[in-house]
Amino acid sequence: MKRTIFKYLTRFLLPAESAHTLHTALIGFVGSLPFGKWGLRMSLAPRKINLEREVFGIHFNTPIGVAAGFDSDGELLNELAATGFGFVEIGSVVPRPQPGTSRPRIRRLRNSDSLIDNSGYPSRGLEYVLDKVRRRSDYTRNLVIGCNIGKQTASHAEERVKEYLRVFRNMYQYVDFFVINIACNTASKRFVPRTREEILSLIEPLFEFRRGQPDYRPILAKISPDLNREELDTIIDILIETPLDGIEAVAGSLELLPEEAGAVSGARLTERSIEIVRYIAERTEGNYPIIGSGGMMLPEDVCRMLEAGASLVALNTGLRENGLKLLKKSSKLLATKSSAQSSEQTQSENKA
Repeated sequence: MKRTIFKYLTRFLLPAESAHTLHTALIGFVGSLPFGKWGLRMSLAPRKINLEREVFGIHFNTPIGVAAGFDSDGELLNELAATGFGFVEIGSVVPRPQPGTSRPRIRRLRNSDSLIDNSGYPSRGLEYVLDKVRRRSDYTRNLVIGCNIGKQTASHAEERVKEYLRVFRNMYQYVDFFVINIACNTASKRFVPRTREEILSLIEPLFEFRRGQPDYRPILAKISPDLNREELDTIIDILIETPLDGIEAVAGSLELLPEEAGAVSGARLTERSIEIVRYIAERTEGNYPIIGSGGMMLPEDVCRMLEAGASLVALNTGLRENGLKLLKKSSKLLATKSSAQSSEQTQSENKA
């Protein structure tokens, strides 16, 4: 396969995190040029493809978006909007700046199109992200923005509820939906609540705050792929029985390579993430929104995730390793499949 010099340099010569930093810096630089955002739209955005849909009461131009971790601090909202993504999930957002773990902290797994992430959620903190989302420009007028909320890595158990609530309250009027990260697993001090009591203690204060607001913001929970069936059923029961609006599945996995320090993302996670989304969709009879994430490396992965029951698909490692053109290629394949299905349905109706 022919590769560009830039892709060769970033993917094979630079460490994974350095390559991503260079990639996002280039996107930001291009977007800052007088006609840069127009250039991004013309070269990367899907053309004349109708993939619009409404999910949890919000209109999405396309079901394909950017997962948390790609643009953690909301610095590329204008550029990603120009590129044609249906939504961008910023975060994980934490109350105070934190540097994350020492480098190298994200590395590639050989011959697997996968990453090991032990970054510890580096973040510039709530105030910095707030400043970015307050400056939404015309380029982001149709972009749906989600906020992924995580916990401060060094926080104690008694501080967690206050941390989640602080970010939620301050970001509430500036974003369109929230994802509560209950799979904080890329640091040595991991936090993956698994019991009903632990999870409800985090999300119930958010429901209470939302009840007093004039505008409704959907709340989803992002879950670990390492939950056993009983733990996954607990999450689904919470979804059905509480005002939780949906689930994002999944974060990185600690169990796929337990001997490694960090969470596995990328191609090694693909099958597990699709399997979990399919199970959630079947158990809930398709009545609740699901954002499918984890292992979406190829256009075929995106299509399979939507076919499994996901309402939306969020990309991260696939964009890091295979570039922003993954959106355009995935959209084209989705449109082709949709057209073929419509044609088959029409033929079937005519025969009937």
